[in-house]
Amino acid sequence: MKIVPTAIPGCYQIITDIRRDERGSFVKVFHEDIFRQHGLATDFAEEYYSTSQRNVIRGLHFQTPPHDHAKLVYCTHGAVMDVALDLRKGSPMYGQHITLELSAENGHMLYLPAGLAHGFCSLSDQSLMVYKVTTTYAPHNDGGVLWNSAGIAWPVQDPVMSPRDGTFPTLAGFDSPFVYTAGADA
Repeated sequence: MKIVPTAIPGCYQIITDIRRDERGSFVKVFHEDIFRQHGLATDFAEEYYSTSQRNVIRGLHFQTPPHDHAKLVYCTHGAVMDVALDLRKGSPMYGQHITLELSAENGHMLYLPAGLAHGFCSLSDQSLMVYKVTTTYAPHNDGGVLWNSAGIAWPVQDPVMSPRDGTFPTLAGFDSPFVYTAGADA
């Protein structure tokens, strides 16, 4: 397992070691000691998965303080274009994003510290995404930024999405409650 920093402080691409043979594949997605050595959270409180059809966009989602959380995401079936958007005031990457492909084939994962919005677009006929988060879901702290307001080059112009995701404020209209603290990324 390789932990690779992205352009966003505290956000890491995790490259897994996929063991393949005639039966299929085997992938380790979590190793507490390796995560701790890199300053990543290990105290996951909930885990989810979602299935999405091609051209579905989910996001850009987050939870606000005091229920903000770090998140580990990966794709176990199909492929997605995954997005992390930095919403932490004072961050050198505030308002900027990264994208990467997560797929069952490449086995890559993305670790997002608290204060980042997350979203993805399904690139395959069916994709299955897994999310581990460090706080439990709090409906009153659930929020988002409008998917097409942050300069992200989405691979689809007319996505399939939830009505809720279309009602989020734009990035420019979002008053962020998140504050960047160097070294406090877990």
